[in-house]
Amino acid sequence: MNDRLRAICDAPGVSGFEDAVQAVVADLVRPAADEVWRDRMGNLIACKRARPGVAAPRRLVYAAHVDEIGMMVSHVDEAGFLRFRAVGGLDPRALPSQRVTVHASRGDGTPLAGVIATQSGWLGTPADRERVFPIHELYVDLGRPGDEVRALVEVGDVVTFAAGVEALHDRVWVGRNFDDRIGVYCLVEAMRRLERVDVDVCAVFTVQEEVGVRGMPTAAHAIAADIAVALDGSLPSDTPYAKPHERQCALGHGTGIYLMDNRTIGTPRLVRGLIDTCERHGIAYQRNLGGGTDASEIQRHGLGAWATTIGAPVRYMHSTVQLCHADDVEATIALLVAFADEAAALLPADWR
Repeated sequence: MNDRLRAICDAPGVSGFEDAVQAVVADLVRPAADEVWRDRMGNLIACKRARPGVAAPRRLVYAAHVDEIGMMVSHVDEAGFLRFRAVGGLDPRALPSQRVTVHASRGDGTPLAGVIATQSGWLGTPADRERVFPIHELYVDLGRPGDEVRALVEVGDVVTFAAGVEALHDRVWVGRNFDDRIGVYCLVEAMRRLERVDVDVCAVFTVQEEVGVRGMPTAAHAIAADIAVALDGSLPSDTPYAKPHERQCALGHGTGIYLMDNRTIGTPRLVRGLIDTCERHGIAYQRNLGGGTDASEIQRHGLGAWATTIGAPVRYMHSTVQLCHADDVEATIALLVAFADEAAALLPADWR
């Protein structure tokens, strides 16, 4: 684990409030790009032009979303307890007993530490100990007097999970937001390693993916990709929770190449091209069926583009204990770098 990974994963960036993490990413990717800017939605776009002498180069887009799931304060009661609404796909089973950070808009701006309270065992009924508490019944406890909390926190303040990135051991890491900060890290690293190739390469670090792929359309409009690869977590099912017929990806066995997900059918010739690139370069890969990614909006926007998704498998997405394997991360970076050199030849000669 290096400082770049830690900086990317530890920066806050709930959907719609991604400025802090975008600032981190911009600093890391700027030396590797010819042009860096943010569009009106807040997407960060970093482009590296094709090698000199390439006439009318095609445009390859790599996209990874920087936003993470989190919460927004919806009520502050007289005693100082905070009710909240989900921002993105929070699983209520994972919330009680979590430590959180409230990004208070009042006072001196210092983030406030808190916890999502769980019902004490001596309260409630036996049935309460068997059920999942819905989000509207949960609350954040800051451990502060009510008047102090009301002076610091107001409705609309953002709440993030407090868990930072850590190493379980030398090959496996744990973090609260590897969906999709691992993808962001892979894209930053690939841009840093990438030499000039026969296509313009644009890295897009998108916003608001977790609330309906809202950020990608404006970036897709601005860039007009010919071929596009989104980065997101592949879905490992190598755990006791998965039935044998549900198993597809395994941690430590390579990057995942999406064949389809709930929003996109990967362009077959692009999927084949990614697989061929892996096989030519000895890059470990797995076939993946996913949930839904930025690829859907790149594929369908404007004149359209060939598109699919790749990514390191991430166990336990949308929890605070997401796991990924260093070998899968390296395989993903290697594929991004190698494919950039081969993407132009994949497109037909009469492409328009």
